[in-house]
Amino acid sequence: QNLKSATNSFFIHVTYLQLKTMTKTSLETTCSSPSIAVLDGEPPFYDKLHTDYIVSLASKLDAPTSYEGAVTEHLRMSGVYWSLTAMSILLPVEKVDMLMGVTSQINDSGRPAILDWLFKCFDTRTGGFGGNVGHDGHLLYTLSALQILALFDRLDDNRLDKEAITKFVASLQQPDGSFAGDGWGEIDTRFTYCALSSLSLLGKLDQIDVDSAARYIIKCRNLDGGFGCVIGAESHAGQVFCCIGALAIAKSLHLLDEDNQSNADLLGWWLAERQCDSGGLNGRPEKQADVCYSWWILSALNILGRVSWISKDKLAGFILKCQDDDDGGIADRPEDMADVFHTFFGIAGLSLLGHLHSSEKKIYRSIDPVYALPTDTVQRLNLQGQIIWRTDEQLDERLSHYDVLS
Repeated sequence: QNLKSATNSFFIHVTYLQLKTMTKTSLETTCSSPSIAVLDGEPPFYDKLHTDYIVSLASKLDAPTSYEGAVTEHLRMSGVYWSLTAMSILLPVEKVDMLMGVTSQINDSGRPAILDWLFKCFDTRTGGFGGNVGHDGHLLYTLSALQILALFDRLDDNRLDKEAITKFVASLQQPDGSFAGDGWGEIDTRFTYCALSSLSLLGKLDQIDVDSAARYIIKCRNLDGGFGCVIGAESHAGQVFCCIGALAIAKSLHLLDEDNQSNADLLGWWLAERQCDSGGLNGRPEKQADVCYSWWILSALNILGRVSWISKDKLAGFILKCQDDDDGGIADRPEDMADVFHTFFGIAGLSLLGHLHSSEKKIYRSIDPVYALPTDTVQRLNLQGQIIWRTDEQLDERLSHYDVLS
């Protein structure tokens, strides 16, 4: 009986995939959700489906029987940041607030307003934010919490203990300039980015040794031009963003070529080599393409002034193929199940490519490659940073407020 049930489930799943493939063309032309034709010959961008998908996530994850809710409980703060930032690129912030219940509770939802929940995640013992209520403070979730507050112009909320957060972040810097993620001592260049970005948002960068942090990052550079999580670790595209983003915030991108070698070019070449035949980008050699690297790699290339070193149209086409044209959301690669992580980074990648800003039908907010926030939010907060501009590249307007290293 169990074998029969499993066999039936298998054939139902196969039939579903076949039907989905057969109806893909008709769905693209008849779907009632507003869509934007980004590239000829590629699926349209299903903006309405994506916003509906994100709005539906809260009730699904909060369900008592939700497996996804249980296994993602520890990183809920980052999940909320991914959701709200993706929504904020596609919709006005006031509408995001209304749909998601950011500043006030949605009637009959049974959930507190997101900002009320956010402050319940503050760990008074450490001075940082945890991934959920009752969790220990950590740099990863402290940055996500501050990014959420920045999105909705609430960094001056009287519930935000800026001094405690500043002391928490500063206490995690090590003698060699690196940062631990929390009191347990794990070192990772991700945490250096989180520390610098968090303190920049708070206007407290002067409370740490920024130069020491930047020079530690340079020590994590490898012979191939890439960066690892610690000194001697394998180059990885996610770590490259963290390192280049941190150097941009520290205004220390000049350290890349301090030894008079073309290390920025070498890194740009390593990043460009991550583009696969599918048009997507991978994180390391010999790996499959994954939508999330549309952010990690594109943001670094934007900061380095070398976006033209990859095929932008092929990458946009890959992202569009990873959309779920039934239920919304974006997956890691075509035909996989969508999740909010890849949905955010897919939308952010299309924004960085400029493909969401070339249509007359819709006006979307652009995203900043250094702070991973809407560009107008970064400019409103007067956040500081540095980029590299090559004379053979056109300077991206969204980066014009940063210091330029040429």
